[in-house]
Amino acid sequence: MLKGVNPILNADVLYALRAMGHGDDLIIADTNFPSNSVAQETVLGHVLRIDRPAAEVVQAVLSLYPIDTFVDDAAARMEVVGEPDTILPVMEEVQAEVTAAGGPTMIGVERFDFYDRAKQAYAVIQTGERRFYGCFALRKGVIPPDAG
Repeated sequence: MLKGVNPILNADVLYALRAMGHGDDLIIADTNFPSNSVAQETVLGHVLRIDRPAAEVVQAVLSLYPIDTFVDDAAARMEVVGEPDTILPVMEEVQAEVTAAGGPTMIGVERFDFYDRAKQAYAVIQTGERRFYGCFALRKGVIPPDAG
């Protein structure tokens, strides 16, 4: 355990978050997402796991991870098939965490386009989220130099 670091962030996740650079995507996926097969195509090459609800994982990640402010698609959610404007409770909860961290309103991404984006990501964290469509992409931003 580390002081000031959310204890659900395990060593493998901390390594990945630190190794990522500006513009790299992080996928936070529910238990039904094909995380293992998709993660094999990512930069990291294997799936990471945090067995907690999606919003809790997003909150922990965003305690350390800046969201990109230079692009319009820095925060995204997988759209409900056939209902792209539907916002489910899991999406509302994650949006609240993104907003609390100073991030933008998430854009919707069609299911198969989301899979394609995930395969190009740096890493995939599979959560313990069992509600459908609990899949999100967060693009890493920058941490500015200290003032002074």
